[in-house]
Amino acid sequence: MKRERLSFLIISAWITACSFSGNAQNKILFAQNPIVAHRGAWKLNNLPQNSIASLKHAIELKCAGSEFDVRMTADEVLVINHDQEYNKLQIEKTKYKDLRAFDLTNGEKLPTLQEYIKAGLKNNNSTRLVCEIKPSDINKERGKAVAEKVVKLVQKLKAEKMFVYISFDYDILKKVIEIDPKAITQYLEGDKSPEQLKSDGISGADFHFSVYAEHPEWIQMAKMNKITLNAWTVNEAADMDRLIANNFDFITTNEPELLIEKLKH
Repeated sequence: MKRERLSFLIISAWITACSFSGNAQNKILFAQNPIVAHRGAWKLNNLPQNSIASLKHAIELKCAGSEFDVRMTADEVLVINHDQEYNKLQIEKTKYKDLRAFDLTNGEKLPTLQEYIKAGLKNNNSTRLVCEIKPSDINKERGKAVAEKVVKLVQKLKAEKMFVYISFDYDILKKVIEIDPKAITQYLEGDKSPEQLKSDGISGADFHFSVYAEHPEWIQMAKMNKITLNAWTVNEAADMDRLIANNFDFITTNEPELLIEKLKH
């Protein structure tokens, strides 16, 4: 543990540490590294993706962020799961009690967003909660309704300053900003320039790393327009090196431990 603590002290910082007062007394200093654990830090320890266990491990590693995916059940419960289906049941057409009957591989129940947020706020003074709101498979309006429910729950739990909202659906991000103009948002699709993001009030470009190879000019454009740079899902050392060399604010990865080692050097 001492060696790990020392490692984080020598990691180079690309982003300015943000601090705020939470729960009246606690002061949080976000980790000064670009590491966002994709669906939590799950791979090395064979944890379920998007589980509370993988979130807690990302916090233990002091990643700058831990990413997770949100969907809404047929009875409008917000749950954490990447795929459209859970245990071969379509989430949007299934009630939560029927989904919760099936455990994750580590014995956890399928977490609700409320449970996940509460776990992410506990003993966490370093790691942002990077919330991907999945587009609805039913219609666009339902997707925006999900966004509204997510933001209002975050506000209810007083977790706004811990949150980053990301989505492939541009209208979902616009809905987030409509409800909370101060919300940090990042767009995933990679089909809009940083100038367009700035014009629409989106905080960051969170594109597949190949998009930046196709549009290398967007890197400098983002920096000029103060648009946060993130890339997904970066698992190879050579790709990490390129992004580090270009001073990306965040790097989303399934291999946070590898990225920690890269940052030491």
